Amino acid sequence: MSTYTMAQIVALTGIKGHTLRKWETRYSFLEPGRTDTNIRYYSDSQLKKLLNISVLMRNGLRISKIDKMTDDEIHNSIANSLINSEEDDISALMISMLEMDEIKFDRIIKSQIIKNGLLTTTTKIIYPFLNQVGVLWGINKVIPAQEHFVSSLIKQKIFATIDLLPLPQKEAPSILMFLPENEHHEIGLLLAYYIAKELGWRVYYLGPNVPVENIKQVIQEVNPKAMLTMFVTPTRHKIESQVEHILEQGNIPLFVSGNQIIFENVKNKNLIQLLSPEDLITHLNRLKK
Repeated sequence: MSTYTMAQIVALTGIKGHTLRKWETRYSFLEPGRTDTNIRYYSDSQLKKLLNISVLMRNGLRISKIDKMTDDEIHNSIANSLINSEEDDISALMISMLEMDEIKFDRIIKSQIIKNGLLTTTTKIIYPFLNQVGVLWGINKVIPAQEHFVSSLIKQKIFATIDLLPLPQKEAPSILMFLPENEHHEIGLLLAYYIAKELGWRVYYLGPNVPVENIKQVIQEVNPKAMLTMFVTPTRHKIESQVEHILEQGNIPLFVSGNQIIFENVKNKNLIQLLSPEDLITHLNRLKK
């Protein structure tokens, strides 16, 4: 069983520390454990309960009423209530991941895509949710199976949404998309795939962990108008050397995005840094003309 400090509970639920302390003295639903040095800690079941409570409170229930509810009543109230905010959906996704509840996770993602589209769902729901998963990773409170479980479900939904888009016209411009070697987090790349296809581009999607040496051959075969890749957690030196190597494979624009990417030492007119999905949309529309 995992345990969490108060600071970790605050980061994961959004409930402030002074509120948790107040609830502990006034109500019976929250009884954190104590270490030998009298420091509070919380269990997996308490984390799930607090995530549910945060949803109910955002939907108008008073904490004094929630205190009198059984766990089953809380779960039923969550199931029967209309989730009204992005925070509610993110909390529900967190609980689904911790419980490895595929049906609930699938229902939330699918309903968001239907209601708001893939781009908004990814930027407003999926990315913030993955940031929360990152908090758990950072404190070793999520097992690899849970992370793979949710990543697989998200990718399935994005692929299914991409498949629903019409095929590009015969004369459509093409773009080559891939992640370089040792890069495996492809949800952002799949979003770029969706954006480009929706804009009428033909996408050659190679997926993650592609050796740079293979790219030149693919460029010669399909003659793309541009390339796109992403770096998630590389060092600055690694980024610059890899980007330069990729640019050597063909004299075409290279769109690049990722965490904390800095290219001040890469001097090449074909290098285009993307800071947001909207950047990609702007550049693809401009290049398509």
